[in-house]
Amino acid sequence: MSKIHQPLLAAVVVLTLAVLAYGRDDQALEKAAVKAAETWLGLVDSSDYGASWNEAATIFKSRVDKEQWGKAARGVRAPLGKLKSRKLSSATYSKQLPGAPDGEYVVIQYETSFENKNSAVETVTPALEKDGKWRVSGYYIR
Repeated sequence: MSKIHQPLLAAVVVLTLAVLAYGRDDQALEKAAVKAAETWLGLVDSSDYGASWNEAATIFKSRVDKEQWGKAARGVRAPLGKLKSRKLSSATYSKQLPGAPDGEYVVIQYETSFENKNSAVETVTPALEKDGKWRVSGYYIR
């Protein structure tokens, strides 16, 4: 191999290793976050608001205490009735969200139907925590 090609090859190898070490597959991250969101939603669907708070992200817990969350969730979910269906409509990975510290998030939206509200959009936003686990940092229904 010529001396000119050696530095080029070395640069390609370093770049490839950097991509392997630091490059992330957004789809894999989104899939893991969706799984975490659906587990968490199961707690909310079964009215286990205390457990859903326990499993929530640190930022979620810092903004609302367990009792406040239980009251707010009951106030929003009870009038809707039981869950009829929920269909994933989108999951988008992001490192920045308005009103949140920089981090790793997936904004997930579901088309949802409840007994007393045929058409709703649920937005669930898991955050990747320091321990490597996705936990819900935000939940909204409209």
